[in-house]
Amino acid sequence: MKIRDIILDCVEELINILETGHKSTLLVSEDFLKKWNEFDPNRFAQKIKRFNALNEETKKEEPNAETIRKEKEPVTFSIPDNLKTKYIEIQKALDLINEEVKECRKCPLHSTRTQTVFGTGNPLAQLVFVGEAPGAEEDRQGLPFVGRAGQLLTDIIVKGMKMKREDVYICNVLKCRPPNNREPNPIEVYHCEPYLIRQIELIKPKVICALGRVSAQTLLKTKDSIEKLRGIWHNYHGIPLRVTYHPAYLLRNPQDKKKAWLDIQEVMKLLRGEIEVRFEQTNTPSQLF
Repeated sequence: MKIRDIILDCVEELINILETGHKSTLLVSEDFLKKWNEFDPNRFAQKIKRFNALNEETKKEEPNAETIRKEKEPVTFSIPDNLKTKYIEIQKALDLINEEVKECRKCPLHSTRTQTVFGTGNPLAQLVFVGEAPGAEEDRQGLPFVGRAGQLLTDIIVKGMKMKREDVYICNVLKCRPPNNREPNPIEVYHCEPYLIRQIELIKPKVICALGRVSAQTLLKTKDSIEKLRGIWHNYHGIPLRVTYHPAYLLRNPQDKKKAWLDIQEVMKLLRGEIEVRFEQTNTPSQLF
């Protein structure tokens, strides 16, 4: 018998004694008899009533299956009412470019790709990450940065920057995977870069973060090493641009994660308004092509 049942049986026996006036056959101490004579059944009933009420309140507070299901659902990006029209317009324009990319046959990569990898994220993003090219997993899924390097980038955004991945925009210089994940060649970059430029011009981010040497050299039109390009702000046609290591490089060289984090912290400072970086815009990127 459970302790709870024993207590209930004892309480029931005590109530019976009170109601019938019968003497208990139990051998009890004088102290118990003294307390028994002082026992107030009305006060006991009130305590039982309060206990039952508290138990009902506890049941109400317990989450039901529907509440638990909703809590497990991912949080979706909410668009302010005054920006919904702009959001829809930019997304539609990006979708049209994506359709062009899917039909692109300008370089030999179209014959080896599984599918194109355009870009993903918020069309109103203040921050755009630009990588090099899709990898094997990206080629399978049709989304940028979904492999191991993508998981590291997600950790940087979510755990480091305290942002949601869907609040930024992520894309690559190339929209098709180079065979064996080799480095993009100049012909491929030449044909693919105009798509990237149009993406950036539509989104109009507050800052661009170039991930890796290829991305940085393409956007900045330079042959300088990534070590020379890191640590300073660059002007991408009026948009502040910061260069850092590609997540794939950081997986191979974890000792450089600290330096990458310093780069990301500068991006965060600019986004929060803690620093001000201004550049004059002369020509839009698309005017160069």
